[in-house]
Amino acid sequence: MSASPIVRYSNPEAVVQEQLDAYNSRDLVRFCAVYGEHVRIFRPPTIEPSMVGRAAIARFYTVERFHLAKLHAELLHRIVLGEVIIDHRRISGVEENPFETVAVYQVHHGQIQSIWFFRGN
Repeated sequence: MSASPIVRYSNPEAVVQEQLDAYNSRDLVRFCAVYGEHVRIFRPPTIEPSMVGRAAIARFYTVERFHLAKLHAELLHRIVLGEVIIDHRRISGVEENPFETVAVYQVHHGQIQSIWFFRGN
């Protein structure tokens, strides 16, 4: 991956929407640009982060997601609470059947700093 441009939006919802749009177009540079350098990703109930840093995100999405031809995230519902954005999404193209997730994004200084992913059964 080439160096990501630093992207900072004044509107936290715009940051998360840019992340979603880049995910759906599988644009790794755009996708990574909205994350803070030391972003932390959590997958409760585990307390420790499952990923730390923009470089770790780039590696994961390169190997595990962006090569999937049918990858798509559909936004079902969004809640905006200041710098906290909560997205309910349906993810297709990763497994045989679509599945739903809730992602809680903490945006600060125009970039995603932390994410908590919850997956439905």
